[in-house]
Amino acid sequence: MRANWASGFAAWAMLITGGCALSAGEAPSAPENRWRPLFDGRTLEGWTPKIRGYELGENYRDTFTVRDGAIRVSYDSYQEFGSRFGHLFHEAPVSAFRLRLEYRFLGDGPADTPGWARYNSGVMTFSQDPAGIARDQGFPVSVEAQLLAADGSAPRTNGNVCTPGTDIVMDGRLTKQHCINSSVSARPADGGWLRFEIEVSPSGLVTQRVDGEVSIVYSSPQLDPKADMADSLPLIRDAGGRLEMKGGYISLQSEGAPIEFRNIEIMDLGALKPPQVTNARPTSE
Repeated sequence: MRANWASGFAAWAMLITGGCALSAGEAPSAPENRWRPLFDGRTLEGWTPKIRGYELGENYRDTFTVRDGAIRVSYDSYQEFGSRFGHLFHEAPVSAFRLRLEYRFLGDGPADTPGWARYNSGVMTFSQDPAGIARDQGFPVSVEAQLLAADGSAPRTNGNVCTPGTDIVMDGRLTKQHCINSSVSARPADGGWLRFEIEVSPSGLVTQRVDGEVSIVYSSPQLDPKADMADSLPLIRDAGGRLEMKGGYISLQSEGAPIEFRNIEIMDLGALKPPQVTNARPTSE
């Protein structure tokens, strides 16, 4: 189950600094414009967990399992959540792509799950190499496509975007807001499957869809040198001060909400075409 992160890191380093070549000896990417599965429906082959407080590859109390053709995030064996935020990483970094999957929430999580994390999960993209995530780091430096279900009477939206250690551009301007809500209303967590898709075009435009409805459009994901989350700073240093994010890893969240993911597929759209974004900082909102 544990991926070959040594070769993966080399590929990610090329992506984060603007290159797109594969490391020596690595298999070429799949043909463009063809869907291929990232999950075999039976095992976690090609996926590796990283849970806060534990080493990469340690699947604490079977947080991530496979059941009935779906990856299940479960807390049945937990005594308490204890801020054990986790992510299940696919082994290969990606650049321009379309990703599609189905998901459904499975009810309440542990009693000590933070209120904001109830019926809250997500898909992380543009993520840092999981081999570089600190043992006690809660979230990878990445851009999150946030998946929510309704929780009580308070209004909630779905298909939002959040930026741990990163920034994005919307409507031509850099935004420093950590989470940006969409216009798509969150549905009740009734166990029904929903479709989610994210497309990163070769031009760098990112479009998220929930059940075919566009929820968020943004561009130019980049490392944030002034983030409250200081985990981005070593990445900026290692990239020679460059902020552009030319790609990264994909992961599924375990954030305290029981959830399942299935039919996970990706289509390679090639490489992001430089220059995607300069290091000049646009006016913040």
